[in-house]
Amino acid sequence: MARLVRDSNLETRGSRAKLKANSKYFRTIIPHKLHLGYRKGASGVPGHWVMRRYTAKGPGEKGSPYTVEVLGVADDFQDTKDDAAVLSFADAQKAAIERDKKATGGRGSLTVADAISDYIEYLKLERKTADDAERRARTLILPELGRIKIADLTADRISRWKIALAQKPARLRTAKPQDGEKKPEQNYKNEHDKRARMATVNRTLSILKAALNQKFDLGIVHDDLAWRRVKPFKGVQVARKEFLTLVEAKRLITSSDKESGFRDLVQGALLTGCRYGELCAARVRDFQRDKLTIPTSKSGLPRDVFLTTEGVRFFSQLTAGRGRDEWIFRRGDGSAWKTSAQHRPMRAACERAHISPLGFHQLRHTYASLALMGNPPVPEKVLADNLGHTDTRMIQLHYGHLTEKYSEKQIRAGAPTFGIAKSNVTAIR
Repeated sequence: MARLVRDSNLETRGSRAKLKANSKYFRTIIPHKLHLGYRKGASGVPGHWVMRRYTAKGPGEKGSPYTVEVLGVADDFQDTKDDAAVLSFADAQKAAIERDKKATGGRGSLTVADAISDYIEYLKLERKTADDAERRARTLILPELGRIKIADLTADRISRWKIALAQKPARLRTAKPQDGEKKPEQNYKNEHDKRARMATVNRTLSILKAALNQKFDLGIVHDDLAWRRVKPFKGVQVARKEFLTLVEAKRLITSSDKESGFRDLVQGALLTGCRYGELCAARVRDFQRDKLTIPTSKSGLPRDVFLTTEGVRFFSQLTAGRGRDEWIFRRGDGSAWKTSAQHRPMRAACERAHISPLGFHQLRHTYASLALMGNPPVPEKVLADNLGHTDTRMIQLHYGHLTEKYSEKQIRAGAPTFGIAKSNVTAIR
C-alpha cells in the first residue's frame, strides 16, 4: 500500500464540518495520476468520497482526461466500524489506490531493470551523468536486482544487496576478460579502502532509489516504502587526500607523453580543474580570451571556467590558427580523445615521474587543493563555481581539512597578541 497523505481539512470530522456545504475538495494521492475528493453535503447530510483518476489521453483524443468514481459515504456522523460502506479519510485513500491498481493492471510485471532503463534514458536527455549511472547499474545493480519485480522488492532484499556489495572489494581496472574468465578483484588494503567502497555503494544506492522514485512519482508504482526504509551507510564520506604537490604536478607534466598529445591534456586539467570528458568535448570556439566555456557540464548546465594568466597563454598557443569547430585537445594523429583513453598514458606518466599511481580525475582534485592553499587562497564559492558545483558543500566535504589547516595558519599569523608577560610556571607533562 502506498504511503497515505495528510490533509488538515479532510482527515477529521471536525475539520470537514467547517467546510462549505455543497462543495467539492480534492487532495492529490499520486501526482498527475490520482486524486481523492470529498463532496460536502447539505447541513445534516454526510458527504461522499470520490476518486478522480487521470486517463492520460493523447493530443486530439476526445472525452474527459479523467474519470470520477464514488467510493463511499464519509464518516461524518457514523463510525466506520458500524457500517462497511462508511469510510474514513484513510479508508478512502486505500480504496482509491486499490481501484486504481485494478484499472491499470497493477503494473505488477514492471522490474527493476525496466525502471533503471527508463531512468538512464531520462538522464541522457536531461543531464550528463548517464554514463556513470549506466555503468554502475550494469555492473552493480542489474546482476542482483534487475529481474526482480518492483512489486516484490522488499527493504530486506535491498539491504542485503547493499551489505553484500559493500563487503565485496572493487574490481581491478584490467584488460577485458576473455570468454569464461572473471575479472579479478582486489582486497581491502586498509580502513580507507573499506570506507571508499561503502561510499561507492551509497552512490549506487542513490541511483537505484532515483530510478524507483521516478516510477513512484509518475504513479506507475504505488508504494515506495521498500526502498525508502533502506538508508545509506553513515560516516563514509571522507576528505580526498589524493592530490599532487606543486612539485609533483610539474614533474608529471614533463613526464607525460608530448607526441601523443597527452601532455596538453594533463596541462589543461591542472590549469582548469575540468573533468576528462569536459576537456575532450572542448572546441576552439569555447576558448574566449580569459575563460573556457563548458557547454554542458555534469549538471547538464553550461559554465565558464576562468583562467589564470598562465592558463590564457596556454590555451592561446594551443588554439592559434585553428578552426572554431576543431577539438582543442587532440591525439598525436589528430583524432579526438575517446572515453577511457586516458588510463594507460596516465599510468605511464606516473611511473616515469616516480609518483604513486593515480587517476586522471585526481588532477581535478590537485587543481582544487592547490587553489585552496594558494597565497592568497581562492574563496570556496569562487572555486565551486569554477568547478561546476552548485554550492560549496562538495568543496567542504572533500577539501575541508585543507581549509582548516589554512585557517589555523592564518590565525596564528594574524590574530592579535597583547604582550602578556611570560610566567615561570610550566605545565607538567
